[in-house]
Amino acid sequence: MSHSTAVASPSAPSVAELQRIASQVRRDIVRQVHAVQSGHPGGSLGCADFFTALYFSILRHDPKAWSMDGAGQDLFFLSNGHISPVWYSVLARSGYFPVQELATFRRISSRLQGHPTTHEGLPGVRMASGSLGQGLSVAMGAALAKKLNGDQHLIYTLHGDGELQEGQIWEAAMFAAAKKVDNLISTVDWNGRQIDGDVDDVLSLGDLCGKWTAFGWDVLEMNGNSMDEVLSTMAQAKARTGKGKPVMVLMRTEMGQGVDFMMHSHAWHGIAPNDAQLGSALEQLEETLGDF
Repeated sequence: MSHSTAVASPSAPSVAELQRIASQVRRDIVRQVHAVQSGHPGGSLGCADFFTALYFSILRHDPKAWSMDGAGQDLFFLSNGHISPVWYSVLARSGYFPVQELATFRRISSRLQGHPTTHEGLPGVRMASGSLGQGLSVAMGAALAKKLNGDQHLIYTLHGDGELQEGQIWEAAMFAAAKKVDNLISTVDWNGRQIDGDVDDVLSLGDLCGKWTAFGWDVLEMNGNSMDEVLSTMAQAKARTGKGKPVMVLMRTEMGQGVDFMMHSHAWHGIAPNDAQLGSALEQLEETLGDF
């Protein structure tokens, strides 16, 4: 595939348009999780703005030309796979598979497993991410393959801050800097919460900016719930690729963003809303693209 064939949307949506898409993505999240009374709404809601910006503005990709090797396209790897509802929503809404398939989330024989998998061949998914800590290693393999193949496209990843308690992350961080994997932009969802409580209470990460800098990465910070800031900071990150260092974006988000009773607590990391709670959530989220 020619490098010129994979592009972001022909005319990049405005910030207002992206915000409208993100509202629909949040509706998709709570409806998917409610329908099967299973899943992870909190982190998914917090990352909806980032995913919307990524798939509708930032990535140079073509859903109609999807392939497992991703030649001639930017690639994205989700390492904290439990926030699959938000990923499935943007994959469907950007054209990787029918939006109606979101109704099969976590059902038997569905391609939309609770944690993304590859054995069912779901377009857009290139690695299984049920076990935390592995995504950065896989992404580096893809990034090095791009270099070997002379492919100038970029690799993007997302990780949870609680996931950084996994040792494999730091092995990969050392490798990426030592081998100058500078076609890689990684992002951490820095919401300060994980399944058992606040990250600082479970196992504090200390000075994250200082850690990644010490490991040899070029580090940026942003508010992941500001569409303007996501777009501007990710543009800065892209401009810093190709300069000998991998790029890390530490993204501050609020778990449950957009649904008032899910915010400011770790409680909604992995539980589903009941009927009344779903109704309350949907009242707060504008339907902009039509529900599945």
